[in-house]
Amino acid sequence: MKSRTIIFVLLLAVLSLNAAENKLIINADQAKYTISRHIYGHFAEHLGHCIYGGIWVGEDSDIPNINGYRKDIVEALQEIKIPNLRWPGGCFADTYHWQDGLGPKEGRPPILNYHWGNVIEDNSFGTHEFLNLCELLDCEPYLAVNVGTGSPKDLKDWVLYVNGEVGNPMANWRKENGREKPWKVRYWGIGNEVWGCGGSMTPDYYAPIYKHYATFCRTIGGTRPFKVACGPNGDDAIWTETLMRDVGPRQMQGISMHHYTVAHGNWRDKGSATDFEEADWFEQIDQTLHMEKIIQKNLAIMDYYDPEKRVGLIIDEWGNWFNVEPGTERGFLYQQNSLRDAMIAAINFNIFNNNCDRVQMCNIAQTVNVLQAVVLTKDDLMVKTPTWHVFKLFTAHHDAELLPSSVETVDYTFGEESVPAINASASRKEGVIHISLTNSDPNKAQSISCDIRGADVKSVSGEIITADAINAYNDFGKKENVFIKSFSNAKVRDGMVETILPPKSIVMLTLK
Repeated sequence: MKSRTIIFVLLLAVLSLNAAENKLIINADQAKYTISRHIYGHFAEHLGHCIYGGIWVGEDSDIPNINGYRKDIVEALQEIKIPNLRWPGGCFADTYHWQDGLGPKEGRPPILNYHWGNVIEDNSFGTHEFLNLCELLDCEPYLAVNVGTGSPKDLKDWVLYVNGEVGNPMANWRKENGREKPWKVRYWGIGNEVWGCGGSMTPDYYAPIYKHYATFCRTIGGTRPFKVACGPNGDDAIWTETLMRDVGPRQMQGISMHHYTVAHGNWRDKGSATDFEEADWFEQIDQTLHMEKIIQKNLAIMDYYDPEKRVGLIIDEWGNWFNVEPGTERGFLYQQNSLRDAMIAAINFNIFNNNCDRVQMCNIAQTVNVLQAVVLTKDDLMVKTPTWHVFKLFTAHHDAELLPSSVETVDYTFGEESVPAINASASRKEGVIHISLTNSDPNKAQSISCDIRGADVKSVSGEIITADAINAYNDFGKKENVFIKSFSNAKVRDGMVETILPPKSIVMLTLK
């Protein structure tokens, strides 16, 4: 009788394990779209110490630099293969006049940055400094145009200045300022958050303004502009529909969308970046998963007006937004970066990848020392944040073909609420398949089997990002707590890839 009881208990355990098993189905023979590397783009605004003291220290600084750019930051951004960089804002863009940042630095007029801390900036970092940085990083520049306090003439002259051949007055001015060859800038954002800090406009008011400005953003010197209209704040369907209806694919190549992950939507008290409990971890995961719903809501409208998918969705501001670190300037938006940020980045990347038929560019906010930054600086020290390591891990998906997939997953439950435990995307490049997986449950490992249909998989290897604590982070002058490690807990059996994802982990599998 006792032996029968033991067998029964074991059988229940096996059945319980099978019921809890997760499954990923990948249709490797149905690839149709490419995951643009531009999904892994960045954003650098004149805000806090993102530019000054972050990217730019000047040629005379004691901090090692390359023509004024911090050498350690340049190398860190090169390592994650940054594909594009958006500048000069953000809200700052709509008070910025590009002509002020030209010529000898001692002659450039200072500017009051009243959006971010009421600091005086000396304009030592301007158009030349930004575009030369993009060349150094081998990335595409993405210029945000001043619609709030600028004019169509300012835009027309800026395009001529950066893209024109010597002979036109603007290009001649560029040559006088030390640059003969044009930069050939393709990406132009016509206004930033014009529904808010960029002008408090309605969509009906902005649509004709966009068309007015866009008319003067023309092909110059053989460089055809990719024009991005200022789109909605999150899931504002009226804004998206107005632009798709009144502007449409003939006059814009992209429509932007901004969405920050803010726990409980509480902008007054957004919580700490590192001092938090599992309830805060769960809430942030839950809020991040809303990105899929927001994208789908916008895509439904875009597909109705543009079934050929000529207009891309450009998510050019996204990421976690917490309270500033204690003792730092409120208007500088400096926050630390933990394993939670890494998880949120990975989940977002999987969502962006799986919607790459329409999502063509995304820009995390921001690159250095601001919000969910990939690197932080303190004097001559630099830290690669957990988010940086996710960008490094996901370079495998750059310009790879998306492999359609679906995941059957158990829930991660906290209290009376639940979210899917596992999130995934898959791609193939040069015959190699990569699967990115997240297990957001901080307490339980998750077993998962991957059914790769239409491909013959012989071997699997992997890498992982995790840590001992959900709020682990990397600090100055200390050993890294969150970084990429080798992952060997995966195998190929009967044509299936099987693995166990540790709690609170991000895993990249490589299949050959």
